Amino acid sequence: MIESILLTATRISTFHQRQPLTNASGFFFKRDEKLFLVTSRHVLFDEPSRHFPDRIEIELHVNPENIAESTGFSIPLYDHNRRQVWRQGLDAAGEIDVAVIEIDRAALPLTLVYRAFTPTHLPGRFDQVDVGSSLLVVGFPMGFHDNLHHMPVVRQAIIASSFGLRFEGEGYFLTDARTHRGTSGAPVVMRVAAADPARDDLPWLLLGVHSARLDVGARDPDQDEALGLNCAWYADILLTLTDR
Repeated sequence: MIESILLTATRISTFHQRQPLTNASGFFFKRDEKLFLVTSRHVLFDEPSRHFPDRIEIELHVNPENIAESTGFSIPLYDHNRRQVWRQGLDAAGEIDVAVIEIDRAALPLTLVYRAFTPTHLPGRFDQVDVGSSLLVVGFPMGFHDNLHHMPVVRQAIIASSFGLRFEGEGYFLTDARTHRGTSGAPVVMRVAAADPARDDLPWLLLGVHSARLDVGARDPDQDEALGLNCAWYADILLTLTDR
């Protein structure tokens, strides 16, 4: 048996034409009958680092009887008029480092094996999320994964700032976890304690989208260790980005 949470995540490779660029993480989100790929916006476009891919490729499992069988699925990032196909968010504080791409479900393999979060997996007002709560970050750090079964790995984390407050006015909260390049776009999840029929197949709360490590600009690398803190953008932005 494969834990359902591992089937929500997919490895992303970015390309400019045929030139491979970077590795990242992403996950599936379903709303109504539409299926979306979620990742960090800087995976798809990042002006400061001059990162301008024109397509991505995700890895999909295609055999329910043999999880080791997978295939690559290419997604162009621009349409024929050179308009971006992804949606990204803005709020009063500026850009939000989350992006979604709607996936053409008719183009997917008929035997595709995956799990997708839905709006029911977002925390509601009766879901208790306290500082210090245990979390998992499900992704592909530095592209590392189970090369035979094409599965992600998970890192343990805890909530390091008050959940529900926008840290320094931005649309994210902090996690305390060891993360690496390639984890950008990974889902940040918390196990559901009580049984919930709406989440039985995937008993996790989707709290955020991992973005980047946070550091102190004045840190002396010879005397001070890195903070080990990370930014996770609140996942409720997905309701805006997937709205019809």
